[in-house]
Amino acid sequence: MSGLAIQFFSEDISFLIKKKGYIRAWISKTIAEEYHKLRELNFIFCSDQHLLSINQQFLQHDTYTDIITFDNSEMEGEIVGDIFISIERVQENAEHYKTKLEDELHRVMIHGTLHLLGYPDKGKEAKTIMTLKEDFYLAKRAF
Repeated sequence: MSGLAIQFFSEDISFLIKKKGYIRAWISKTIAEEYHKLRELNFIFCSDQHLLSINQQFLQHDTYTDIITFDNSEMEGEIVGDIFISIERVQENAEHYKTKLEDELHRVMIHGTLHLLGYPDKGKEAKTIMTLKEDFYLAKRAF
């Protein structure tokens, strides 16, 4: 599947992601290494308010979050999904954790991808595994 199976969109904000080709290759390689087939993956960058609205409407959560992942795949082992990311939340997290915005954005992007690959993050053990996987794949970025 072509790297163009990964698309980037902005919803209610103006945001342009840098290094699209590298990110497509990195995410595609991650999916392949986890023995899944990439069909379609959309990253939608938005505001806190937009993501809060999605959280309320679809998950019945009345809280801000940095990411919401929707798995739209119909076959096991295939990736079809939409990952909504609040750029405001990512910026705040980058400041809080004293990291570069680009690194925090990539962490959130790989986090959502890992959810689509079947990794949960509820509970201490699952969170530990998720963080280890995030760190592992972040280290594999070639840019």
